[in-house]
Amino acid sequence: MIEEILADSKVRMKKSAESVASEFSRIRTGRASTALLDHIQVDYYGSAVPLTQAATVSVGDARTLVVQAWERSMVPVIEKAIIESDLGLNPVTAGEVIRIPLPALTEERRKEMTKLVRQEGENGKIAIRNIRRDALGDLREMVKEKLIGEDEEKRAETQIQELTDHSVAKIDALVGEKEAEVMEV
Repeated sequence: MIEEILADSKVRMKKSAESVASEFSRIRTGRASTALLDHIQVDYYGSAVPLTQAATVSVGDARTLVVQAWERSMVPVIEKAIIESDLGLNPVTAGEVIRIPLPALTEERRKEMTKLVRQEGENGKIAIRNIRRDALGDLREMVKEKLIGEDEEKRAETQIQELTDHSVAKIDALVGEKEAEVMEV
């Protein structure tokens, strides 16, 4: 039973760290990345679909994204979705190809981005601490029901804390990497 709690906690903590990494991919840096447009939804014949299901997104060069619509009629719809997104990008359309130049980030905007990175990292750490709290609660329940002894509980608590420390360190490393990437000129 203790092994199940530990395994569940490990899986959930890993998913939390992956979620933080996924959120970081959406945060704009000075470099072009196709992940920047992953969350954009376009109206594809009456239903909202991710941009990647209506067009091909690729990196043109270090500061340009290229969106190739699959259908010519989708070009204005995709362009409108990009403009209305919270990214502050201005696409340039040439026939069926939409080029999205990424402007250089100002120092002020870089600092805002690092605050956002830290906030996302903190949200990930909170999720991990909540997982730890749930696991420790499950252990206490098992002790109350006399399914395990207090010695086993203490050993399991130590293992859960080690797992928590490892996951928090992983998120701290992700935050450090992303901050360095954002502040890079």
